[in-house]
Amino acid sequence: MRIISGLHKGKRINPGKNFRARPTTDFARENLFNIISNYFEFEKLQVLDLFSGTGSISYEFASRGSRVVDSVESNFRYHAFIKKTARNLNLDQLAAIRADAFNFLKHAPRQYDLIFADPPFDLKEPEQLPYMIFSRNLLKQGGWFILEHGKDHDFSSFPHFRELRKYGSVHFSIFQDVRP
Repeated sequence: MRIISGLHKGKRINPGKNFRARPTTDFARENLFNIISNYFEFEKLQVLDLFSGTGSISYEFASRGSRVVDSVESNFRYHAFIKKTARNLNLDQLAAIRADAFNFLKHAPRQYDLIFADPPFDLKEPEQLPYMIFSRNLLKQGGWFILEHGKDHDFSSFPHFRELRKYGSVHFSIFQDVRP
């Protein structure tokens, strides 16, 4: 896995063979970040990365200069890896938080410009995520929630749904806070 752009462009991150996390592919990540760059200025973003796994999404936002990147991961080893990698790359704006994503959302300390979630594909009820985020008002006005998921889920009828992007087997449902 590599960081695609920003201060650490091209930097390879190797979590080791014992990691079972499924990082977002470089191809899908690059396309997603191209879309994001057309709508947001990274330097102004406060980002929440849920189910961070290896931290690939968090590193990408931090490398591009996002102001705040809260990286939430419940697995002790994965959390420790994210924390160590952020420290080694001097990504001071990246906070590795060891917590269950759903519990974190119940007590989130701030609103975010962008929330990204890559839950395990076998998560029983991924539709809880958009409902929790919007019912708790966790996005700033105009902010996006991006949910990575497999082909078996369709979120197009959900409130705040904006669009679906597909990159091979990776699907991103994008939701937007459209308050006036």
